[in-house]
Amino acid sequence: MHNPPHPGEVLKDEVIVPLGLSVTDAATRLGMSRVALSRVLNGKAAISPDLAVRLEKAGSGSARSWLVMQANYDL
Repeated sequence: MHNPPHPGEVLKDEVIVPLGLSVTDAATRLGMSRVALSRVLNGKAAISPDLAVRLEKAGSGSARSWLVMQANYDL
């Protein structure tokens, strides 16, 4: 794990797995493709502002916190 971790790893470990969701189920609930979400969860794509807002609307933290995590990882 990187320090700080990729926010996709945090999303997977602290939200998706504890809720017992598959990547397909989570992607459907977030209104995005399974492939796009999988890329984020595996650290191959960044948390975009659009995804951050979708996560906030889904009740998974604030959009700002997801974007701050992404910025910290990028730095």
